[in-house]
Amino acid sequence: MQRSGKEVSATLSSKGYVLRKQLLPDEYFTPLARPMNPSPPAPTIVFITGAVVTAACWDNWKSFFEAAGYTCYAPDWPHKAAPAAVLRGQHPHSPIARNSLADVLKVYTDFIAQLPAPPIVIGHSFGGLIVQLLLQQGTVAAGVAIESAPPLGVVVPSRTLVRAVLPMLGLFSSLQTTFLPTFAQWQYAIANGLPRADQRAYYEKLAAPESKRTIRGALSWQARVNFRRPHAPLLFLAGGTDRIMPAALNRANYRRYRHPASIIEYHELPGRSHAMLGQPTWREDAELVLRWLLGLPG
Repeated sequence: MQRSGKEVSATLSSKGYVLRKQLLPDEYFTPLARPMNPSPPAPTIVFITGAVVTAACWDNWKSFFEAAGYTCYAPDWPHKAAPAAVLRGQHPHSPIARNSLADVLKVYTDFIAQLPAPPIVIGHSFGGLIVQLLLQQGTVAAGVAIESAPPLGVVVPSRTLVRAVLPMLGLFSSLQTTFLPTFAQWQYAIANGLPRADQRAYYEKLAAPESKRTIRGALSWQARVNFRRPHAPLLFLAGGTDRIMPAALNRANYRRYRHPASIIEYHELPGRSHAMLGQPTWREDAELVLRWLLGLPG
């Protein structure tokens, strides 16, 4: 597949649909035979959580990258440091309701500001949008946006997206109360394709109330990205069966970036729902990210 301006490669394989601006050697995509350890000192990774979940969604990924030699952090969103079950007990009158997109972004900008060097940022869903906003600030070394919520103005027609996102916006409800997905909503929008027992376990571990202000912030100027500005290397991962942030939306997001000298790459992974971080294939996906990071220049 060719795209005007710069060389682009597109392949469809067992690894999924891949778009990338820089052509890399074949061994870049071969399965790992052993753990890959970056030369010390390894960069820091900051994991950025999405909406309606806690930072516990990163437990496996954090352990994986720590074993690879990285220093890893997964800061909590405001008022979301408690276990998910405790947070659900505070719904609907949780202090989480006061959070805005700006409040959530500030958690990460402040955290990054106190680090000794620009980190790698890896975000999922709404956290992917935060990754894009941080890259725009020029304060990070590289970014990975997994099943990312889109910046302002990136839209595609999708019935599944509308069905999944509309309840979270709470358009006809008070902003003073939180949104908490029901188990049925969780099954449809996030954990589709998983066995019911796994869907339930994932819900009990992670599902948390969310601020409707924060979700609506993605539709405001706060979520604006200048796609023509230079930026740190950026990798998009999309799930082939994701209903809430479908692959077509992630692909449209990727294609909006226009700076010819900036590295950007897109991978579409078949069989991944919005629960990609916790599916049985999570390690394979984490290894893909690790290979990409280790293959970056410099």
